[in-house]
Amino acid sequence: MFDIDWMGLLTREVLRERGAALIAETCAWAVGLSDRPHYRRHSGRLAPSGLTVGERAANGQPLGDEEDGRVDLGDARPGSFQDALAMVGPDGRLEAERFDDEVLVPFVAETCRLAGERGRTTRRADWAELADDLGEDPVDVADVVRAGGWEAPLRIDAEHLVLAALGHVPLIEVEAEGLPLSLVRAAEAAARAAVPAPAPEPDDSLAGALFLARAALEDSGCSVPVPPEESDLLLAALGEAGLEPDEVTSVVPHLPVEESTITRIAATLPGGQDGPTDGDRPRSVG
Repeated sequence: MFDIDWMGLLTREVLRERGAALIAETCAWAVGLSDRPHYRRHSGRLAPSGLTVGERAANGQPLGDEEDGRVDLGDARPGSFQDALAMVGPDGRLEAERFDDEVLVPFVAETCRLAGERGRTTRRADWAELADDLGEDPVDVADVVRAGGWEAPLRIDAEHLVLAALGHVPLIEVEAEGLPLSLVRAAEAAARAAVPAPAPEPDDSLAGALFLARAALEDSGCSVPVPPEESDLLLAALGEAGLEPDEVTSVVPHLPVEESTITRIAATLPGGQDGPTDGDRPRSVG
């Protein structure tokens, strides 16, 4: 049995160092809970209670559901953050479970990674021995951390840290504290969503056809990116280059063309929908 206690201790040390960041992320996650409809079970059925979470909290009414709640959250003060974790959402799932998935799991994973990086740097010999015992490459911190299994016990420590700091704090105060960071996180999410998806990688078998297609496009006189109104001109150039219709369909997404041009070309080729008549279709393709 190999000894990995030093790494377990190191993950806890890094968690303590990141405690303030964990509390901040928790507060940001809580923003908006008060505005949601409150749900509870009645005769075994989940239904809205008729109030928002914030209204029940302001009235001093408990938020958690006794039927679904966890034992460790059962002594919560009504309207507190811990009480909010014990309540159920419209899908019947505990907020504590959602908090675990959305905050604790990624935060603890990053904490373990940081601990692994520190261990590899400051305890080179111990890290190499640990990686060897786990059957992993010491260079790959993520694999060593995953094989070590430190995340599960550290999530328990992280949850205890959160509850000790925020458990009895009124939910509305937790939300107010987290509002600035929640706005930052929302902006980051919007920026990620705005990044276009990477273009699909061409199949190696299309290398020859793609070479011909790019050369044909360069000589075609089309605008770049090719607009839909120039799709016939592009089709003619590709046909003159010797590309078959199925090759055209495969290579066009890898050319600098507008999305609507791809759609129009797909409809124009044999088998496409709403394509032009035979008299309108370029004779050089097909």
